[in-house]
Amino acid sequence: MKVATTSVEILLIDDDADLCEMLGEYLAGEGFAVTACANGEAAADMAASGRYAAVLLDIMLPRVSGIDVLRQIRARCGVPVIMLTAKGSDIDRVIGLELGADDYVPKPCYPRELVARLRAVLRRTQGGAVAERGDELAAGPVSIVPSQRTARVGAQAVDLTVTEFNLLEYLLRNADRAVSKDDLSLQVLGRPRMPYDRSLDVHVGNLRQKLSAAGAPESMIATVWGFGYRLDAQQAE
Repeated sequence: MKVATTSVEILLIDDDADLCEMLGEYLAGEGFAVTACANGEAAADMAASGRYAAVLLDIMLPRVSGIDVLRQIRARCGVPVIMLTAKGSDIDRVIGLELGADDYVPKPCYPRELVARLRAVLRRTQGGAVAERGDELAAGPVSIVPSQRTARVGAQAVDLTVTEFNLLEYLLRNADRAVSKDDLSLQVLGRPRMPYDRSLDVHVGNLRQKLSAAGAPESMIATVWGFGYRLDAQQAE
C-alpha cells in the first residue's frame, strides 16, 4: 500500500494491514508518503535503497523477526529506525536499541505520538541548527563535522547512528561539563526521560563501544553517577 504524495518518504514494515492503512492515511495528512511492507525478507533491501528518510519497524513480524530485520538494516546503512514494540516488551526495546534503533513507540501506538517521534528523529537526521559546513568539533582524537554528519577517531571514520551522532555532538559542545540525563533525553532523544527508561544509557553504551573500537580512550565519556554523563576533553588526549 502506497500513499501518493511528494512529501518525505517513510518505510513502514508491519504485517498488520489495517494498522498500515490507518497509519498511512494519518501520516499522509502530516506530510509523509508511506510505503508499507509486510515481508521481512524484502524489508532490509528496501530500507537500504536510500529512498526512505526513516523506517518504522514492527518487532513482531512473521518468518523473520523485526530484530533480525533491524540487524540486517544496520549492517548495510544508517537510515533512522523507530521500532514499534509491544507494550511492556522491555527486552525487545533494549535489544533493538543495542542494535542501533534510534527510538521506539509502544503498540498500540497513538498516531500523534508517532508523528512527534518521527519528526524529532528527522530533525536530528538533518542536523537542525548545526555549525556551518566545514566547521569541526573535536576533543583529542575524536572529531565530527556536524554539517556533513561525519565522525572520526584520528584518521578512522566511525559509523554512527543518527542518535549516536547527535549524542556525541551534544557532549562535544558541552565538553568537560556534566550533562543530566533529563537534558540529554530532551536534546538528543527529543522527549522527556521516563522512570526506568534505559534508552539513553544504551545509546551511550553503543557510542562508547564504537569510539573505543576506533581507538578513543574508554573513559572518555564518563558517568556522573546519579546525574548523567560528561565528555572529558583532557581524558581524550
